[in-house]
Amino acid sequence: MSNFQTLNIRPRAPGVAQLTMARPEVFNAFDETMIGELDEAFAQLIADDAVRVIVLAGEGRHFSAGADLQWMRRASEASREWNLQDARRFAGMLARIEACAKPVVARVQGAALGGGVGLACACDVAVAAEGASFSVSEAKFGILPAVIGPYVTNAVGKRQARRLALTTTRIDAQEALRIGLVHHAVASDALDATVDTVVRELLAGGPGAQREIKALFAQLEVGPITPEVVELTAQTISRVRGTDEAREGFDAFLSKRPANWIPT
Repeated sequence: MSNFQTLNIRPRAPGVAQLTMARPEVFNAFDETMIGELDEAFAQLIADDAVRVIVLAGEGRHFSAGADLQWMRRASEASREWNLQDARRFAGMLARIEACAKPVVARVQGAALGGGVGLACACDVAVAAEGASFSVSEAKFGILPAVIGPYVTNAVGKRQARRLALTTTRIDAQEALRIGLVHHAVASDALDATVDTVVRELLAGGPGAQREIKALFAQLEVGPITPEVVELTAQTISRVRGTDEAREGFDAFLSKRPANWIPT
């Protein structure tokens, strides 16, 4: 694993890597360097067959304050072309996290602001401490949550996403739970135990099956179930039923033993 200036990566458990944003002095706000390193780190973890689950965390009191204001100031003074390339790097990083074939869990404490909300929404499961707070804050600075918009909308729905973006209101962990921005809101001293419970649940599933779930669900939309969707789902399950992993899963269940993909 490469050495990073803004990130730390460590094993959290067998088969689990924790990637921690490590700029606590600026509440893990990200700039060009951190965006590039997040993208590279996820690429490396995706390619590492020993890693089954990735936990995304922030060092110190806060998960992420979103965009570094010095980075945003540089952007406001730069050319349109510079801004476009810079925005594409940010968009590509979030897309890599969301499309990661391995489950990604956000461990959220303190503030998640702007792009920090986008990071949490790009993960498959988000676990927040009760003291956490969330704000889609870009409009306060005269900009908009364009790159994170699709991820926030997918997490909470269009109307709630629009409210959060227009008002920039800061919501607590319980409201984030109610609207679907996070999946668990727990006492601060239970944050890591809850993350570990989610991780154990993820490790119990077949890694191939989880890759298939993420690939299939990326193609599904809320709405009418068209003949094309019916055929897609039939084709997918008929193919996956015949895999070695599926045979192992059924045999393990019937034999009342752990499947061979569960770490010991």
